[in-house]
Amino acid sequence: MSETLKIGSIDIEIHRKDVKNLNITVHPPMGDVRVSAPLSMSETSVRMAIIGRLAWIKKQQADFKEQRRQSKREMMSGESHYLWGKHYRLNVIEQYGKHAIKKNGQWLDLYVSPNSSVDNRRKVIDDFYRVELKAALDDLLVKWQKRLDVKMNAYGIRKMKTKWGSCNTDAARTLFNLELAKKPYECLEYIVVHELVHLLVRTHNNEFKAFMDVHVPDWKQRKALLKDQLLTDL
Repeated sequence: MSETLKIGSIDIEIHRKDVKNLNITVHPPMGDVRVSAPLSMSETSVRMAIIGRLAWIKKQQADFKEQRRQSKREMMSGESHYLWGKHYRLNVIEQYGKHAIKKNGQWLDLYVSPNSSVDNRRKVIDDFYRVELKAALDDLLVKWQKRLDVKMNAYGIRKMKTKWGSCNTDAARTLFNLELAKKPYECLEYIVVHELVHLLVRTHNNEFKAFMDVHVPDWKQRKALLKDQLLTDL
């Protein structure tokens, strides 16, 4: 028997078991928190026990976050970059004219002015990822709003350090992490369905999981694949 408890900004997965003592674990790579609690322990007691360990939980999550974060890109030739889970090398080509980026086999050719700054180069790449992600989202959102019979009013793309997506159920507005353009396409689809299901079920309860099981039977595998992906410094 499992349930989800939210304390502050932390989602905690609670498993009721035939055990004597409460046990808290923080799992890599994303710092998921899971608690094994005795069947007879009240929700208040469980909550208080977790609150008492919040400092330790946050420390563990911070450590995992640091371990999994890819080194910051300097936008130089030869660097590794990713698009839809595929590995590319960056090829910086200095020339006068409009900045642009193009796929060229296993390379991403970045056309920039001589002496362009790292920030300018990063903006070109971010704009490229934004265009790629928007095109994919437009297709997926049409598909999944129809299948789930839900209506989303608007969506946005934003750099987020800790979330792949978020849904404001009252406004029916969803945000997606720009980093998703770097991850496998099936991971993006999982996040799209996940956020849209929140328009039907607000919390990660059994009803929510049942919707996911029906519409994306392998959603747990996709979730695990996404968690195994490197985050990058933003």
